[in-house]
Amino acid sequence: MSFIMELWGFMRARKKFWLLPIMIMLVTLGGLIVLTKGSAVAPFIYTLF
Repeated sequence: MSFIMELWGFMRARKKFWLLPIMIMLVTLGGLIVLTKGSAVAPFIYTLF
């Protein structure tokens, strides 16, 4: 959790709020990869792509 707070502090101090959507997409895609690794949800996620 400290990494997220440090990243938020960096974005606030340097005015780099454009990084926020990129980080959200990376976390979302990472979560999808974890879900498709071997779960019952995998066939339904594959149909999205």
